[in-house]
Amino acid sequence: MSKRSISKKRQHKQWYNILAPEQFDRVKLGATPADNPEKLIGRTIETTLGTISGNPNQNHIKLKFRVIEASADSAHTELIKHEISSDYLRSLIRKGASKIDLIMTVLTSDSYQVRIHPLAFTNKGVDHSQEKAVRKQMQSILLSKSSTQTYRELMGDISEGRLSLDIYNETKHIYPLRRVEIQKATLENHPAA
Repeated sequence: MSKRSISKKRQHKQWYNILAPEQFDRVKLGATPADNPEKLIGRTIETTLGTISGNPNQNHIKLKFRVIEASADSAHTELIKHEISSDYLRSLIRKGASKIDLIMTVLTSDSYQVRIHPLAFTNKGVDHSQEKAVRKQMQSILLSKSSTQTYRELMGDISEGRLSLDIYNETKHIYPLRRVEIQKATLENHPAA
């Protein structure tokens, strides 16, 4: 093989800045090399909300982004997963208290399918009927919020803790809750083309 054909095969790689979506002010998440911007599509990057916001109190919130578009020197992403670290969740569990969870898939107003896993923590143990009532109220809130919000709005509310606070405020009359967290939210499907 000639030197010329070898050099043709080795295309020059360029560094691309990976940017968070607009809801995170297009913060730079990192950089990655590629010889063709199209090869960036589908790559994922994980970070914490604390890293993006500069607030170390949010380091327990893990975010995963996927590259959906690449231009001359940057790659644009979408948020595909929000998750609370297991260490942080363990710190919320108290002896004699209850943990009420729910896993459900919702459809946003712009037809994104999202799987959400909220957790409610109580100060004391709850009986089965109270647990069922809290879970039913959480389900109602998730359906209501998701049907009136776009995917971006819903994930923004999850990442910034507004959805947890809404669930807490609208559910605490059923049984006194200590805290509500969204353990995980994952993008399952985009709208049908």
